[in-house]
Amino acid sequence: MKRKPDLLWVLVIIFSLGVVTTGYTQSMRDRNAAQALPSHYESQTMLAPHTTADR
Repeated sequence: MKRKPDLLWVLVIIFSLGVVTTGYTQSMRDRNAAQALPSHYESQTMLAPHTTADR
């Protein structure tokens, strides 16, 4: 005779699937948003020199 799965295990599985699905869709959104940026934003990586108030 097989035991029925406990309600707690069913809730844990449903919650885990929700977390995995949310993480996957969020990574897809981030990847699509990064591809939508114009390339000239990515090339501007030069930093300004550090200056103090007395200079």
